[in-house]
Amino acid sequence: MSDSAIMRSFEGAQRALNDLIELEQENPVVHRFANELYNALFEGKKVLVCGNGGSMADAMHFAEEFTGRFKKDRKPYPVLAISDPAYLSCTANDFGYEFVFSRMVEAIGQEGDMLVVMSTSGNSPNILCAIEAAKKKNMVVVGLLGQDGGFALPKCNISVTAPHDDSARVQELHLLIIHSVIDAVEKALGH
Repeated sequence: MSDSAIMRSFEGAQRALNDLIELEQENPVVHRFANELYNALFEGKKVLVCGNGGSMADAMHFAEEFTGRFKKDRKPYPVLAISDPAYLSCTANDFGYEFVFSRMVEAIGQEGDMLVVMSTSGNSPNILCAIEAAKKKNMVVVGLLGQDGGFALPKCNISVTAPHDDSARVQELHLLIIHSVIDAVEKALGH
């Protein structure tokens, strides 16, 4: 194992972050995401979050920062990651894995609520089904995507596409994005 491999990884992360900063300066979609999230929470709407694998872990982290706390003690906000293993395995077994997120959106999503999908490819069938279910309920759909955004890109009201083809690098950028958005929204809500 060489130190140069570690440094190449760090330098790759730095380049990816610089690319994200440049994109945000040209088209402030992360800012739009933060504004929409603020509006939803201020109006008492729910936010559902979903993703597969590492993106599910990020979705859970995003939700717990709002229901728990981020930087300050404050009231909890209704942000829920669709991640319950019993629910997921039941739905996958009974209906198919492509419906594990959409069934929950159908069950508890309401007009004006928000769905945040996290996908490094934007092509996962269960993500696409969740988006369709949310659109039928007139929910705001935000996509945290990677690569070219995949099939999810044009289906989202707001698409934040991390500018990288490597899934790990995309997830790193997604984590930075969600922390930045949580911080901005928490401050805007007066906490």
